[in-house]
Amino acid sequence: MNATPDTTHAGTLQSLQEWAFGPALRRATRQVMVGKVAVGGDAPVVVQSMTNTDTADVDGTVRQVAALWRAGSEMVRITVNNPESAAAVPRIVEKLAMMGVEVPIIGDFHYNGHQLLAGEPACAEALAKYRINPGNVGFGRKKDLQFAQLIEFAMKYDKPVRIGANWGSLDQSLATALMDENAQRAEPWDAGRVLREALIRSAIDSAERAVELGLGRDRIILSAKVSGVQELIAVYRDLSARSDFALHLGLTEAGIGSKGIVASSAALAVLMQEGIGDTIRISLTPEPGAPRTQEVVVAQELLQTMGLRAFTPMVTACPGCGRTTSEFFQELAKVVQEHVRAKMPEWKITRPGAEHMTLAVMGCVVNGPGESRHADIGISLPGTGEAPSAPVFVDGEKAMTLRGENIAHEFVALVDAYVDRRYGAAVRAD
Repeated sequence: MNATPDTTHAGTLQSLQEWAFGPALRRATRQVMVGKVAVGGDAPVVVQSMTNTDTADVDGTVRQVAALWRAGSEMVRITVNNPESAAAVPRIVEKLAMMGVEVPIIGDFHYNGHQLLAGEPACAEALAKYRINPGNVGFGRKKDLQFAQLIEFAMKYDKPVRIGANWGSLDQSLATALMDENAQRAEPWDAGRVLREALIRSAIDSAERAVELGLGRDRIILSAKVSGVQELIAVYRDLSARSDFALHLGLTEAGIGSKGIVASSAALAVLMQEGIGDTIRISLTPEPGAPRTQEVVVAQELLQTMGLRAFTPMVTACPGCGRTTSEFFQELAKVVQEHVRAKMPEWKITRPGAEHMTLAVMGCVVNGPGESRHADIGISLPGTGEAPSAPVFVDGEKAMTLRGENIAHEFVALVDAYVDRRYGAAVRAD
């Protein structure tokens, strides 16, 4: 039987991972370099996102890419669908560099990528990676030629490629051939299994064709996206068993709001628990007026709650019940979470390691003191019938008691002081 993991403030992310997953956390895959970002192999799972601007709108696209990068996206994909967008790519990359936004830009090509890259060599050179959809790279006799042209551009400019199949744009000739083949079986598969096979074959066969053309296996990432949770799990289990390419995970057209978040999390968590997946995107439909960055936050929180990575301090907070006197602890939890997320870009540079910090904001005496002791720093606010005082626990020990109207301000100040004391020492020593 496995030993109980160390979940106190002294426990490490690595020990929790090894307890939950075993020493071999993720399967060995080929590592692909996308700009300066490593995908696959021993690299951590990479968070990526995609813009929804008109790429020809240089300033608008630059603003959104920068916002996604500030939110934590480690790669950003943009649509390249016409000559105007292709011509805009070098200017977008140049403006981002001038702003200090160092994030690989991925070009998303459908139907006419071979023409766009031929017509705009500067675009081909500026992009960090090309995304090719084998279902619409070309049709009939043109398919093989146009696919080969894209691979030749990748080799000429030394760019990795994601070969991304999607069952919304499945290679119909392959699907038809597999349906015909299935009809000859003594025990035919159901239609769903045949379509899954077509999706997987589309990705793997295209990757092997790229290798035959001269593209290195360490320059290829595969994906095979569907919109159903169980289908995605089945597809990627099979895809990972049948190839050693790095894999991009994502539930396509996941949906809006909580539906998209829950569906993506349900599918991706199962696969990553099994060690499948090297880079992820949460394909959310933004709420009206909501920022595009939500998909990045969800991806980070999924990886962090699973213990796979750490991006920002996470706040443990109780949901509230009849024992809590007000919503103050909920408001404080929100203030603290937003504060540490806003400070994280600065702390990442000046206070390395702060992303591993744990905090607790609790609403009554039942679980408040215990949860606060488990956190690096926590506060237990008074509930119904409790004394109007809020003990603060630091590194498992009661450090002080806060009272009065300024508890929120005082606790946030204590959090900042803790970060400075614990994570600033190494920087000052340098």
